[in-house]
Amino acid sequence: MEALGINLGYLFVQIFNFLIVFFVLRAWVFIPIMGLLEKRRTAIAQGLEDARVAAEARANAEKEARDVLAKAQSDAAQRVRDATERADTASRDVMAKAEQDAAKIRSDAVAEAEQERDQLLSEVRNQVALLAISATQKLVNTELSDQTRQHELIEEFFSGVESGKVTVLEGKSLQGASAEITSAVPLTDDEKDTIRQEILAKTGSQTVTFRVDPEIMGGLVIKVGDKVVDGSVAGQLESLRQTVR
Repeated sequence: MEALGINLGYLFVQIFNFLIVFFVLRAWVFIPIMGLLEKRRTAIAQGLEDARVAAEARANAEKEARDVLAKAQSDAAQRVRDATERADTASRDVMAKAEQDAAKIRSDAVAEAEQERDQLLSEVRNQVALLAISATQKLVNTELSDQTRQHELIEEFFSGVESGKVTVLEGKSLQGASAEITSAVPLTDDEKDTIRQEILAKTGSQTVTFRVDPEIMGGLVIKVGDKVVDGSVAGQLESLRQTVR
């Protein structure tokens, strides 16, 4: 070794010094540095994981917020629709109630007017008949002295009932479930009973109703089912006009 210029003692000392330095560096530098690097790596990995978890949490929070907002908007829209429907229903109810009230007012007004008209016609019934008889007396120059007969003529003129019979039904054949009797003025209860009994007996009708129409002037118009028998004064005058023509 000496021939090669190598001093074994010095070599061993150098190797020993190197080993000492190596172990010192390893113990005091390399291992701590590796520990620090491992801690750093672990911290970075933990930071990345925390960031990932935070990103997921933020994404979930945003999704929940969108869901909550969408549900709130849907609930608000539904409430608006419900309120609109309730308002429409309330409006229709108010309109229907108003129409019903208006119809009732019109119906009451018509009924009241008809009642007043019937009352007035009843009040002037005898007066009109007396005027008619008076005019007839002047035309034929005949005096009807029998007051009872005058009264009977008045009753027959308006009621269309003569000697307890409805003259317009003589020789007529009518059948129907209901009958409507129209007179020029309101009939008395006795006249209605007489007419009702004969109508029920001759036509087989189950119901008989009475109405007033001053335009027929006198007599009766009887409607049974879809058939009409016109025994009114207005009808007779119209027939006379047609005959004259």
